[in-house]
Amino acid sequence: MLKDGEKGVILQRDKKTYGIAPHVPCGLVTPEILEKLASVARKYNISTLKITSAARIALLGIEEADVDAIWDELEFDKGYAVGLCVRSVKVCPGIEHCRLAKQDSIKMGKIMDERYHGMILPSKMKMAVSGCQIQCGENCIKDLSLYGTKKGWNILVGGMGGIKPRLAELLFEDLGWDEALEMVAKTIAYYKANSRRYRLGFMIDDIGIEAFKQGVLSATP
Repeated sequence: MLKDGEKGVILQRDKKTYGIAPHVPCGLVTPEILEKLASVARKYNISTLKITSAARIALLGIEEADVDAIWDELEFDKGYAVGLCVRSVKVCPGIEHCRLAKQDSIKMGKIMDERYHGMILPSKMKMAVSGCQIQCGENCIKDLSLYGTKKGWNILVGGMGGIKPRLAELLFEDLGWDEALEMVAKTIAYYKANSRRYRLGFMIDDIGIEAFKQGVLSATP
């Protein structure tokens, strides 16, 4: 029996079948991607496909004997749906599509996904990028996120759902693109070096947001 994460699978409730959630950067798909998913689902009698909260398309109810063949035919990145790492970067439609957006969330999201998806950390981390303060990427419950302003980017930290939900807190305001990316890198570096193997929000609860901010400013990416 495969373990969670092995070959990109997640064991299902029946303890017999598996789900997979191929990595779809920023939740962006093409007709060709959708056609391939549908073709593979029909071929292997996968009756349920689920759009997840992380903007992946999960295929559920897969037999163990079919796992390798399905991945081979999909030719998708397995991604990191489980484990102590950056699991996802959720992104809103952004300035190209949304009249309310102030910054290009899709462009920033692609940079974040390329740099951080799958990065090993003391605990799991979920990220988001939204084009404005409405935060359709659900920044308020993400460990690390950015949202656009007229002047640049705001960075939020410490949000999470789960058994003990926590709202994210403002860390930096109105940063330019390069500065925002630098502060994200410094935030991750400080967290990696100082966390006691728990979520970023719990670390902030322990030391306070101001101490965390000062630690980030002094960190070396």
